[in-house]
Amino acid sequence: MLPVFDDSWVLAQRGDRPVRDPWRPSGCLVEQEPLPDGRIVDVGVIFLANRECPFRCLMCDLWKYATPERVPNGAIPRQIETALAELPPLRHLKLYNAGNFFDAQAIPAADLPRVADLLQDFDRVIVECHPKLIDRRCLQFRDRLRGRLEIAMGLETTHPDVLPRLNKRMTLDDFAHAARFLTSNGIGVRAFILLRPPFLTEREGVDWARRSIAFAFQVGVGLAVVIPTRGGNGAMERLAERGLFHPPSLRSLEDVLAWGIEQCRGIVLGDLWDAASLAHCSLCGEKRLARLARMNLEQAVLPLVPCRCEADHAP
Repeated sequence: MLPVFDDSWVLAQRGDRPVRDPWRPSGCLVEQEPLPDGRIVDVGVIFLANRECPFRCLMCDLWKYATPERVPNGAIPRQIETALAELPPLRHLKLYNAGNFFDAQAIPAADLPRVADLLQDFDRVIVECHPKLIDRRCLQFRDRLRGRLEIAMGLETTHPDVLPRLNKRMTLDDFAHAARFLTSNGIGVRAFILLRPPFLTEREGVDWARRSIAFAFQVGVGLAVVIPTRGGNGAMERLAERGLFHPPSLRSLEDVLAWGIEQCRGIVLGDLWDAASLAHCSLCGEKRLARLARMNLEQAVLPLVPCRCEADHAP
């Protein structure tokens, strides 16, 4: 029987938390994304600093980018103003906050009207939130925007034994209910899906990532992001020591992304934020990462990069 890890255990594995200025964003950047019509657009990303998520997910390291306490009223609009002054003119924007946009302890409700005012020039605004916090507040914020609202939610995995052990405190029914509520009200939905979460072998990780993508599209998700599960939060290192976690291979990410694109059910992206750590071969690693980046943008399966190391990367 698989063990269960709760809040107290997850918190006990953490290291020191970096200090975050509540009046400044953690960072901002511009990335590219495909649209359903095939166009590739620039998307601004603002990483907000705010109180961390109350859900202590086993694999999450985003607490490093959050504050331990609620930020003052007015801090979030100030962060957005600061970041927008640094970004070029854009039509699409992500507000990622290492937690939940509709958690009043993360983004004070009093700040939402001002936040919406700052976003009036954008055709599309993407925020992130836990499925259990999806409610009419999403509709109220939608109504304040000129452009379209999209909400990204962590599905993680549909594995019936693994999902309950991630300490996410969410069921598949919770996710499906949230996704259908949002889509029925004209709000787009994205899903974050883990590639090889704890407790799975490499082959199981690939299989369940595929199943999770299929489930996401079945309940109305328009874009799925496949995230290679990584260490770095303390808890994952303890699991690795016990043989309960190992990062996925780059080949597995290639396989899952290709499979997802081939389904033609929606946009599928491979998260390449830390994918270089999976590219162990000096001969083909950079070329394979470049292939994944092109597949993300073109939503087409490109020829594999041949290399004598292929056996080492096979799932």
